[in-house]
Amino acid sequence: MKIEILGTGCAKCKAMYENVKLAVEKIGGFHEIKKVEDILDIMKYCVVSTPALVVDGVVKSSAKLLNVDDIVELLNSVTNDNIEIKSCCSCGGKC
Repeated sequence: MKIEILGTGCAKCKAMYENVKLAVEKIGGFHEIKKVEDILDIMKYCVVSTPALVVDGVVKSSAKLLNVDDIVELLNSVTNDNIEIKSCCSCGGKC
């Protein structure tokens, strides 16, 4: 999973980066974490206010400092959305 924190270096943006690092430690696994501070790169995501959180190229949050637990929940939901459920019957994995 590629996680990007968009922000120009303000206190909230720095705090978001630290919270993301702590959240990734909690959930484990390998995740690429990157700060994006260049305004032109931030504008590519059509983000008006920072900090913003981008996961695998999709903006998941902007203009809000998320706490560690919120980030863990968000990252887990992204991971669960990407899991393909296979089933041996016609229930689609619901049995």
